[in-house]
Amino acid sequence: MGTVLVVEDSLTDMQILIHCLQQGGINVLIAQSGEEAIATITRQKPDAVVLDIVLPGCSGFEVCRQLKAEADTSNIPVVLCSTKGSEMDKFWGMKQGADAYLSKPIDQEEFIRTIRHLIKN
Repeated sequence: MGTVLVVEDSLTDMQILIHCLQQGGINVLIAQSGEEAIATITRQKPDAVVLDIVLPGCSGFEVCRQLKAEADTSNIPVVLCSTKGSEMDKFWGMKQGADAYLSKPIDQEEFIRTIRHLIKN
């Protein structure tokens, strides 16, 4: 079904996201910082990226902007997934180039639906 990179520094949140994706038949790569995410994407291009916003090092916003600015990664769908769930946070996330913005705690069905939709397009 595809491969998704999950970038999350909370072990609990990461386990939930990985479980959801694997239940949906999706392969998972993991990174725990923005820098690790960029390094992973450089080596192995995923079909989509799920990004927390608050990360050690560079933020999810910065990673999203960087991915969308590079020609070879600009077409990789990015889902921002954060406890920052205000309308302004969502607006700002979409301005960074994100393809979707989901608030934590995630609705697992909505999460899988969103990922599947983005991987198919």
